[in-house]
Amino acid sequence: MNKERNLANKIRDINGKAPITSPISQEKLVSKVNSLTFNNYANSMSNPQNKIFNTEKSLTLNYKYVVDELIKIKEVSSLNEFYSKIYSIITQSIDSGFMAIGLFKEKSNCINLRLQDKLGNFYSTKVFLREEDNPIVQVFNEQKIIFKDDVSFLKLSYFKNKAAVILPLVSVNKCIGVMIIADNYARQNIELYTLLANAVALTSHNFDLLEKSDEYVNTDNLTLLYNHRGFQEILSNEISRAQTNKQKLSIVMMDINNITKINREFGHAKGDEVIKVVAEKVRQNMREGDIAGRYGGDEIAIIMPNTPIEQAKYVAEYLTYSLSCCFIDDIGPVKVSVGVSTYPDCSDDKEKLLILSEQAMYISQAKGYKDGMSAIISSADFNFWDDVALKSYAEVVGKRHAQLGINFEEELISKFNTDHALAGARISEIATSLAGAIDAKDPYTKGHSTSVSKYSEALARAINLPEEEVERIKLGALLHDVGKIGIPETVLKKEGPLSDEEWAIMKQHPTIGAEKVLNPNPSLRDLIPIVKYHHERIDGKGYPEGLHNGDIPLAAKIVAIADTYHALISDRPYRKGMNIEKAISILNEGAGTQWDENLVRIFVQIAPSLGV
Repeated sequence: MNKERNLANKIRDINGKAPITSPISQEKLVSKVNSLTFNNYANSMSNPQNKIFNTEKSLTLNYKYVVDELIKIKEVSSLNEFYSKIYSIITQSIDSGFMAIGLFKEKSNCINLRLQDKLGNFYSTKVFLREEDNPIVQVFNEQKIIFKDDVSFLKLSYFKNKAAVILPLVSVNKCIGVMIIADNYARQNIELYTLLANAVALTSHNFDLLEKSDEYVNTDNLTLLYNHRGFQEILSNEISRAQTNKQKLSIVMMDINNITKINREFGHAKGDEVIKVVAEKVRQNMREGDIAGRYGGDEIAIIMPNTPIEQAKYVAEYLTYSLSCCFIDDIGPVKVSVGVSTYPDCSDDKEKLLILSEQAMYISQAKGYKDGMSAIISSADFNFWDDVALKSYAEVVGKRHAQLGINFEEELISKFNTDHALAGARISEIATSLAGAIDAKDPYTKGHSTSVSKYSEALARAINLPEEEVERIKLGALLHDVGKIGIPETVLKKEGPLSDEEWAIMKQHPTIGAEKVLNPNPSLRDLIPIVKYHHERIDGKGYPEGLHNGDIPLAAKIVAIADTYHALISDRPYRKGMNIEKAISILNEGAGTQWDENLVRIFVQIAPSLGV
């Protein structure tokens, strides 16, 4: 395997295409045709006796013409293209009935033969090595040239009364197939046919090595499925094909349940064993034409071309049943959660399809099992604003956000503001999930919005505000950082102090939250003062408008204290969270300049009872 990989690396050119020349210059077998310059043959053509100047097709090949045409072949994108060019060179000189190339396939122990006739038609057949009397098998096994007066051995009724020559395709002292040329005068042309066979063998070998090299690059070492990169490349191609052919395409996403617990209790070797079992079962039971890949650490995804959503769910159900029949020592039956999305029904964008598959997978995980089987959930099965769906959505965004090419938070905000009636009925629950999705962008602020809302509610009640106002402050605090959807992650996740330019960007988030998220939704506009002004200071040095004490709304002052307190006691990339005493000390130092003095005094009294 290492030898093949090294050879593949040698022959990969800058465009990733197979060069015509052989990389193995030291081999005696190929040195004569290395680089296909054929200097020895070209020089021999200086003898006028070797030249044929007939304008019509001759009985023998024109050596100089063949060599010149071979030299012109610089790069080809496929083997079939190269074979066609070789046959074109032959037919330009003589009246050949056909050319066939057969390459050996080890798994099926046969030679796959592809024949092209002079009209451009193609025919395919298989010759198994057990057919020892077949001259094709004899040429392959013995690596010798055989001349035949007829081609009945091909078992193709289209070609009769044709003489042909069968040549072995040898590269690096190994026969990889055969080449057949229909020519009644093959013996006269055999020297050049041998040269052409060597060229075909080398090029075929090069393409094979490149294909194996690509497999190494795109194959996951543990599961032997496509890795994430390979899966993404194939999915892009399959979506393009589905779009062209106006077909549906489904993605099935599987997550192995309890893999973290398995790794913790039994070690990663046992976890790897489970993943390998799942991969092997998927490989054995998925349909022909489906493509499986290891999408994440414990996630396996399957691309199902030309498959509508109901059919994909049926196949997924069969796969999960097959997995449930697998028992692993110390673990028991293998259980997975399964999500499905379909192009173009769910989305026509690749990244959205993947996210929707993952979201459905998390919902499947939340629903658990029925009669020992996983719930197969598609992205068309659930209400967008369902609590479990939104929680799953936030979890996916948090897990995959750094890899996404699409701003899903903005899409979520758009739907949030479109469904006014629904938002009005369940605004608190929806806002909680929305805030969770925003917090999920940064693992260090996970749960920040919920905590700030809790602290703000406690302070509002401590100063005896009316219940309606307490609920407004609680909701405003929950959405106080929603404007961070417009802030680049390079700024949000930067470890250490921000530069002046980065601070200028960060200071925009209160305005973005107020104008982009809240203002379009009539039921949320009364929260604008809280979101927009929670970073203002008593001394007028805050942002975005530099308001002074009397101009800052009371609700915004409350959220400002709660926001600061939770930031102080929480871990950050550049420091550990402070203890309660230290956080209270900082609040007291800023009372009257940064924060409202009376509110700070009351907050520090209730802070120890709030928890983290």
